[in-house]
Amino acid sequence: VQLVESGGGLVQPGGSLRLSCAASGVTFSSYVTSWYRQAPGKERELVASIVRVGGATNYADSVKGRFTISRDNAKNTVYLQMNSLKSEDTAMYYCYANYGVRTYWGQGTQVTVSS
Repeated sequence: VQLVESGGGLVQPGGSLRLSCAASGVTFSSYVTSWYRQAPGKERELVASIVRVGGATNYADSVKGRFTISRDNAKNTVYLQMNSLKSEDTAMYYCYANYGVRTYWGQGTQVTVSS
């Protein structure tokens, strides 16, 4: 099982990025899939998640209205569209898949918001 994130980078405040998480060995449509982030010196926090069936989503209050999580079942990929980025969004972003006791993490992709 492998989750591979991509799309991170350096962006100016107010800019946008789209993160991708491609899976092999698991079928994302069977899992709750989420994005977490961890800034230096802080705990890892849930950013957004999408359920297995129906596509209902959940967001941290700090990103509501700015970030959108989505899933492409045909590509077995989960995305995080991030708009109106702020300096406080700077962190390592991780993809996470969960089904019961089965949990998988990606290696992370760095997002830096700075002018």
